[in-house]
Amino acid sequence: MKRLLDCYASDFLEMTKTDKLRSIQLSEGRAMVAETVVTAPPMYPGVTNQEIVARFGADLVLLNMLDVFGETLLDQKPLDSQTYIQAIKRLTGRMIGLNLEPVDENRLTDDHLEDIPIGRKAVVKTLEKVKSLDLDFICLTGNPKTGVTHDEMIKSVHKVREIVGEKLFIVAGKMHHAGVTDDPLTKNVITRLIEAGTDVLLLPSPGTVPGFSVEEAARFVRYVHDENRLAMSTIGTSQEGSSQHVIETLALQNKQIGFDLHHIGDAGYTGLAIPENVTAYSVAIRGKRHTMVRMTQAVNR
Repeated sequence: MKRLLDCYASDFLEMTKTDKLRSIQLSEGRAMVAETVVTAPPMYPGVTNQEIVARFGADLVLLNMLDVFGETLLDQKPLDSQTYIQAIKRLTGRMIGLNLEPVDENRLTDDHLEDIPIGRKAVVKTLEKVKSLDLDFICLTGNPKTGVTHDEMIKSVHKVREIVGEKLFIVAGKMHHAGVTDDPLTKNVITRLIEAGTDVLLLPSPGTVPGFSVEEAARFVRYVHDENRLAMSTIGTSQEGSSQHVIETLALQNKQIGFDLHHIGDAGYTGLAIPENVTAYSVAIRGKRHTMVRMTQAVNR
């Protein structure tokens, strides 16, 4: 089994879900995930934001705000979700994931929350569609003001397992409160997510949300590893647009905590992190050697 660090685009095409998780684990905290908003215009014409984050060092690309029943523009052409995802995989040569949101519909009466299209929600109809898409992983999380709760997330993990099966690996957790402030992250929540079938527990990076300390994160990550699962840190509070010093500080801190994957969000520029921050984070956790190899590999290797 190859480490993710040593994989080419062709390796990802041959891997099973178990292979992908093992390759991440073998990379010892040196896997980089970059999120992009698919509805945002590209930073520069003629190249997608997904290509940019891939070329700046990301190993995995996470698609945000993709409506699986709608169309998404690629080079000014509207594509259905399946065609769009296949095109992004071909252009980037990376593992591709999709955000789905476990919305608590009862919360939507709060005037600060916003409803989202069903094609972005983690519901049965959407998951039936997702089953046919060429994805590597699903991320169950919440964008701002969406009303996502941990209870709904746990139910959604069960639904993904029942409908999609073992085709994809599941990432689950909240990067921030998603508009619901009375829904704390606890060890019990993590236990229930694991029991439901989560493969990778998503935790906010300390320093990105108020009150979540390095010590608490380290305890949660040790527990996740004891349960034979992986853990992913996230920067989902627009700090992907901070200075490189901030990014490097968070990166080294998260490496010390023991995270297996490191996520950087999509709100630096128009639907992606500041590209240089993707590289800065990557260099901090794995040095120039592995970063440059990932940046410069051809997608047809």
